[in-house]
Amino acid sequence: MAYDEKLADRIREALVEHGLTDVEEKKMFRGICFMVNGKMCVCASADEMLCRIGPEYKEALELNGVRGMIRNGKALKDFVFVGADAMKTKQQFDSWIRKALAFNKFAKATKK
Repeated sequence: MAYDEKLADRIREALVEHGLTDVEEKKMFRGICFMVNGKMCVCASADEMLCRIGPEYKEALELNGVRGMIRNGKALKDFVFVGADAMKTKQQFDSWIRKALAFNKFAKATKK
């Protein structure tokens, strides 16, 4: 399971900057996911970041470097993959983290 360690470190640092204490790391989606308050929030994969941003995902899909998540041939709502071009700057990267954290408050935890 290969994922970008530098990207994972950037995500860890961003979550610490937001003062989060209830963060768990889990291997999933061919990468490492950061669970905030028991809910999947953001993941690091080989060269992209998967963000759970809620209904805002529709507008995000129109941005360069952003694509939807397809699972078992079906597009999943609320999730987007963010490529390197869409998170080059700290400001861009932080924007995605903020969107994921904002939706996390309303997201439902996956049933176990």
